[in-house]
Amino acid sequence: MKSKNVILATLMLCFFAMGFVDLVGIASNYVKADFGLSDSLANTLPSLVFFWFLIFSVPTGLLMTRIGRRRTVLLSLAVTVLSLALALVGNSFAVMLVSFSLLGIGNTLMQVSLNPLIATVAGGGARLASTLTFGQFVKAIASFMAPYFAMWGATAVIPWFGLGWKVLFLIYLLVGIVAGVCLASTPIAEPEAEGGGSLVGCLRLLRRPMVLMCFVGIMCHVGIDVGTNTTAPKVLMERLGYSLNDAAFATSLYFIFRTIGCFTGSLLLRVVKARTFFVASVAMMALAMAGMMFGGSLWVLYASIALVGYGNSNVFSIMLTCALGDVPERQSEVSGLMIMGLFGGTVFPLVMGVLADATSQAGAVAVMALGVVYLMSIFKNITI
Repeated sequence: MKSKNVILATLMLCFFAMGFVDLVGIASNYVKADFGLSDSLANTLPSLVFFWFLIFSVPTGLLMTRIGRRRTVLLSLAVTVLSLALALVGNSFAVMLVSFSLLGIGNTLMQVSLNPLIATVAGGGARLASTLTFGQFVKAIASFMAPYFAMWGATAVIPWFGLGWKVLFLIYLLVGIVAGVCLASTPIAEPEAEGGGSLVGCLRLLRRPMVLMCFVGIMCHVGIDVGTNTTAPKVLMERLGYSLNDAAFATSLYFIFRTIGCFTGSLLLRVVKARTFFVASVAMMALAMAGMMFGGSLWVLYASIALVGYGNSNVFSIMLTCALGDVPERQSEVSGLMIMGLFGGTVFPLVMGVLADATSQAGAVAVMALGVVYLMSIFKNITI
């Protein structure tokens, strides 16, 4: 039991490192100021993250069948540390593009490999869903802390070797090294590398109804996640006449309740059936969509944003657990497919933007509502 707790603690540290990718949001604003970039050019930095999910997720799953899960996580940490080191010394936008590309690639490697590695320790079913949800809670802590580290570095009295806001990269680089050393020195018994496998064979797994259902479910989950982050402030601005600075709290509110949802979900999934919890979560999101679409008061809109944050916090873990359990002998490839579904974070906002321009922010909310309708339609198929 003590050994298992040590392993889980080490893997949770890796989940913290997984959250490093969310520093791209605050860092892109500082990069824009440092190099005098336009908004469109600065926004290429965060867009790189989802691009690499599309390109590298399935190949990473195939790589994992050959070298194993633990080694793939170690590789992801090495790529992540390299990306942070480049950002520390980079004095040009080109170097920052390379750095953030590597950060996205490293995070793709980690997202694909860390989840099935957790499965070897936690087992399957509701216990796995609970552990994965707690991992998302730990990841959210790193996401929360990134803006505060950057702001502290930019305003600190101590110059920190002249790094300024880039002290953020130094702090996370050191944590990444510690995570790599801990994982490298922690033996984990995992299944033999599966071997074989091909890109076509991996994609053919989508023919399985459960795998396809979970893939689309994860696309909807991420689309709602990214869509709420971008649309919630706009809804406040449109309905209540808020300035961007005043409306920005909507995004923080979403993350606050998403983090609370991850923590409480990790506890509730141990005592409540995953299907029951899933239904309650989707019901919260459905109520939230109605509030965001028709609500005209501040507290209705705030309550809606909080509900979608809490409700959407556990969908990913439940979908991933169902998919991994459907093909237990090919978990590495299934994990790659599921992480490729994170590309929904690019698809949804594009469609939402088109509808918002043509109608209003209610059109953007309607796109997210379609994702909620899909999640509502599949609850009977939740097998854990």
